[in-house]
Amino acid sequence: MTYKETLFFIGKCLTINHEDHNKTIVENLLQQQTVDWDNVVKVSTSHYVFPALYCNLKRANFLHYLPEDLIGYMKHITDLNRERNEQIIEQAKEINDVLLKNNITPIFLKGTGNLLEGLYNDVAERMLGDIDFIVEKHLFKKSIKVLKNYGYSRAVQHDNHFPSEKHYPRLQKEDQIGAIEIHYEMTTGHYSRLFNYNTVKTNLKIKNNISTLGYNDQLKLTIIAKQINDNGMFYYDISLRNAYDVFLLSQKTNCKESLTSLHKRLKIPLNNFLAVSNIALNSNSILFVKNEHSENYLNKFIELLNNKKSRKSHNKKTTKKILFKKRLNVILKAFFKKDYTIWLFNRIKKGRQN
Repeated sequence: MTYKETLFFIGKCLTINHEDHNKTIVENLLQQQTVDWDNVVKVSTSHYVFPALYCNLKRANFLHYLPEDLIGYMKHITDLNRERNEQIIEQAKEINDVLLKNNITPIFLKGTGNLLEGLYNDVAERMLGDIDFIVEKHLFKKSIKVLKNYGYSRAVQHDNHFPSEKHYPRLQKEDQIGAIEIHYEMTTGHYSRLFNYNTVKTNLKIKNNISTLGYNDQLKLTIIAKQINDNGMFYYDISLRNAYDVFLLSQKTNCKESLTSLHKRLKIPLNNFLAVSNIALNSNSILFVKNEHSENYLNKFIELLNNKKSRKSHNKKTTKKILFKKRLNVILKAFFKKDYTIWLFNRIKKGRQN
């Protein structure tokens, strides 16, 4: 199986409990015993959907088609992830209680928000790193102080933290499993003016005093995290973890309509991600606007998937361009932002000492 075939096979597997046509396709492939399971493990792990793959195959009663040793391994990893996520949920609830007592309402984002909201059939499906939440800007510093007083401290202890345009450096607590990121923005640059706390605060889902984004905003942030924050729109690639979240959200809201009110700067890259997710997951529910932008983006996506050499070359060039732009941006900001000036000065000073 090529990378493209493996990616698309996993994508279909993630939808088999909602899309009957994909269930038929997947079962036929499993019956033919032509699946390269080594590739499937490698790709699903790199895309952070290994537990989700197992959960969906199990719900569809397809595990008997898999090698026994693979079933045992998948179950082990999924059980570990379930245990971790259950601890993450309890930690998030505790953070929520602490902040509410101090008149601060956190809005939980991304994976943690999805877990708390109940997006997944099994909490083990989602692999996540940090506990992300956003607070109102004027309560940002207070939130940091409250949680530090509660026992949280910086996860990485050094004096010269890179200035963030979205969140405070990661915090952790000795007896807790997850690091936390306190956000005052959900994205960066001019995009933050288009999607921020004020644009989402009136459409929240509140359950047991825990606030998460409304489905439309969950969908937007899921794509923004990949396309904008991780520069995915320049790589023309896909994150199956984000695509799977988009798929689950497409069962609750109309993807195409949810982007209608967005500014063009956000609408185009977000719609492009819907397009590649539709293809990769072979999904009827991930709706997108078919236009020149999405057609060109899809063509480039497929072109790079079909050619490993071109894909590696494109990724290398794109990484260099992004790094150069980031460095230039830091230098420019150092002229008028004190935190960037201090960081850059300390970085140059350290370089000279070495």
